[in-house]
Amino acid sequence: MNFIRRVLSTVTGIIVFFVICFFGLFIIGLLLGSSSEDLVQVKSNSVLELTLDFPIKDYADKTEFAEYPFFNEDEKNGLFNIIDAINYAATDDKIKGISIDNNFIIAGISQTKALRNALLKFKESGKFIVAYADIYTQKDYYLSSVADTIYMNPVGMMEFKGLYSERLYFKDFQEKTGFKMEVVRFGKYKSAVEPFLTNEMSDENRDQISVYLNGLWDEMKQDISKSRNITLDRLNIIADSLLGRTADLAKTSHLIDRIAYHDEYINDIRDAVGIEFDEYLKSVTIADYSLYTANKLKSNKSKNKIAVIYAEGDIIYGEGDEETVGQGIMNASLKEAREDDRVKAIVLRINSPGGSALASELIWREIELTKKVKPVIVSMGDVAASGGYYIACNADKIIAEPTTITGSIGVFGVLPNGKQLAENMGINAEQVITNKNAVSYSFFEPLNDEQRAFIKEGIVDIYELFTNRVAVGRNMTQDDVKAIAQGRVWTGVDALSNGLVDELGGLDLALQRASEAAEIEDYKIEEFPVYEEEDLAKVIMNQLLRGSNTKETILKEELGEEHYRIYKEIKSLSKKRGIQLLFPYSLEIK
Repeated sequence: MNFIRRVLSTVTGIIVFFVICFFGLFIIGLLLGSSSEDLVQVKSNSVLELTLDFPIKDYADKTEFAEYPFFNEDEKNGLFNIIDAINYAATDDKIKGISIDNNFIIAGISQTKALRNALLKFKESGKFIVAYADIYTQKDYYLSSVADTIYMNPVGMMEFKGLYSERLYFKDFQEKTGFKMEVVRFGKYKSAVEPFLTNEMSDENRDQISVYLNGLWDEMKQDISKSRNITLDRLNIIADSLLGRTADLAKTSHLIDRIAYHDEYINDIRDAVGIEFDEYLKSVTIADYSLYTANKLKSNKSKNKIAVIYAEGDIIYGEGDEETVGQGIMNASLKEAREDDRVKAIVLRINSPGGSALASELIWREIELTKKVKPVIVSMGDVAASGGYYIACNADKIIAEPTTITGSIGVFGVLPNGKQLAENMGINAEQVITNKNAVSYSFFEPLNDEQRAFIKEGIVDIYELFTNRVAVGRNMTQDDVKAIAQGRVWTGVDALSNGLVDELGGLDLALQRASEAAEIEDYKIEEFPVYEEEDLAKVIMNQLLRGSNTKETILKEELGEEHYRIYKEIKSLSKKRGIQLLFPYSLEIK
């Protein structure tokens, strides 16, 4: 017994020691991080390094601790922080130019286009932009094509081949495993659940994906054509024949300007800056410069504010967090902005494929209350579809990027069913009931006709409500809305034509329209949501877990990226409950 006590005492001591050490390191890290703004220094004759090798979100998030304000975190590496930094660099005498060096950009096409537009504006300053890569992915080249001079490693590679999207189908998988999905849907284009019903893509789904991909590709080609002075027809020939796959072919096709090694690229930048080859080239990363810029922009003393509220991620019923949009945090943000007299208008930035119908309706209601008090303008990012469009349709004005995916006005319900799986494992479920419909759903029983009819009734009701919300918000008849609904997806360009959006542009245009609606000229921006944390110990534990070898990390290593993606897709859909307003297919575009 004494031995056991000594062992437990030792183990407890070790655990306490590591917790104290981690807590100490965490505090030191936060204290250092809090002073990082003062540590960012930009020297004269510097080059801004636009290396975007981290996941780019529209909003970098803001976290506040109720009892520990000195631990507050306000990240400045979001999409619009980067755009602000590029804009500021155009007028910063210390910045001589921008280097886009070996990017593997992790961003959506609309986000990439927004960055590209900022670079085009930067070029008006007369400062240089140069780009280099060993490997150009398609999005990397799209961004880099704006550069004055594009470099490529002599043995480098380039993807310039057009876009494609791949969809996985699980009908046979369900039959083999016995794990099935009970599906009820409304809208012939509402194909989010199609993989569980068939082994092949429907004509309707293939049609809408084709239209969407071609719309995106046309937009990318037009931008590249203007920057590189290559005709659209020639760009298609280059893509069809893969005439950019090597450095020599890329140069012959005029996709790049110079074949060079990285040291030669750096020497050319030295020459552009005006220093000798043996002199040190001063530079600042975009992450550091975004922090530096944010500090400079804080000097705006205007009493007027425009609130920018970000809705980024799947819409869920609940509070929501940095990865999801919940009615809890969204409605709290809308209410705070609505009740703040200094906030004169609100811009709702949406980058969401939708999700819970109930949560979407609750957010819609809060927007309805808010726009009675002050203007609400929607800015759409990469995707504002299904539930994402539901919360957008009530705004005073909707602005989308040309490459935004939107619409998808349709509804579905999905419930996992494991009866066959249970039988295969020798499990049988029996129910005892007091009333005929006491069992509305059981994982161990397939839906009967009556249960399915009840679910279908709820889905039809939601579809009618959804199309009515759009009709009222967009000043259309419900029949007109239904003609472009049925779960069909549209690009921003097409959505402008059919009345689902008002203008094409980015967040800057939305802010301009918000200031016009509020009749103000000067203002500062206040970003929402603010994630309030009270339990510091919980945050520390989450940070510790993130650094550990989690279950997801192990699965990814064991299954590989492709099989892990399949696992995540099945897991995501199998966890959804209730009626969904969700984007109709995987957004992964290659």
